[in-house]
Amino acid sequence: MSSVTYLIATRSHGKLRELRELFASRGLDVIDLADAGIPESPDEETIESWETFEENALAKAQYFHQRSGLPTFADDSGLVVAALGGRPGVHSKRWSGRHDLSGAALDAANNDVLHGEIRRHGGFPAAAEYVCAAAYADDARAIVRLGRTGGEIVDRAEGQQGFGYDPYFRSSELGRTFGQATVIDKRAVSHRARAFAALLDALSAPGTAPR
Repeated sequence: MSSVTYLIATRSHGKLRELRELFASRGLDVIDLADAGIPESPDEETIESWETFEENALAKAQYFHQRSGLPTFADDSGLVVAALGGRPGVHSKRWSGRHDLSGAALDAANNDVLHGEIRRHGGFPAAAEYVCAAAYADDARAIVRLGRTGGEIVDRAEGQQGFGYDPYFRSSELGRTFGQATVIDKRAVSHRARAFAALLDALSAPGTAPR
């Protein structure tokens, strides 16, 4: 795999920071959508319209493979809160409904909705897990793998690292929030690192069949 250039299909700077580290540790050459010269399109808002993380991740990988012609990695990830019946789940990215916001402002709006819902359904801390589906698509294969990490949502932000819900997600394995964790510490237990590690292992296995 090392002689090929791969596309990481995300416009999230937070995800790119995490994934570049992971792929570099595997000796893989990757570029992002900006490097590939792929401008943002309104069509991208409708890619992740499926019911599961796996379907959304595969749809994204296949969409950007078709646009770029490159072997493509993509993911769909989100927060699953037990007291909320699994919400926000696949709707984690824009749970607030604020399509006019992006970056830190969107994160803040999503966290406001999360906290309001948790207060109405049992209070803090609230058992939760992060889930990630990592997908790969090329001309011959479409493969997806899941990764999970458990913890709880706390009522006050702790730390300024990470993105999304990270400052409020206290990892069971780390004993602190992802907002307090270093990139290296987070990668050791994160849903995204586990999903992509499993995916890269699958791609390296002999005789990997299309899914």
